[in-house]
Amino acid sequence: MPQGTIKDYDPDARAGSLLQDDRTEILIDQDSTEGSGIRTLRIGQRVAFDVADDGGRQVARGLRLVTFS
Repeated sequence: MPQGTIKDYDPDARAGSLLQDDRTEILIDQDSTEGSGIRTLRIGQRVAFDVADDGGRQVARGLRLVTFS
């Protein structure tokens, strides 16, 4: 499961982007946090996610926060 860091996020639009660990940019849209319990994202926050194809563009799905114990 890929991981990355939130690059930018607009809570009003519920959209933004993240950088995978290989520095590839992936889009975040309203469906990215569907059913995850995540209410907002912060720049620099670490997340795990699945990648889906949405009309020829890669988007994050199933975002989960990465926590360190």
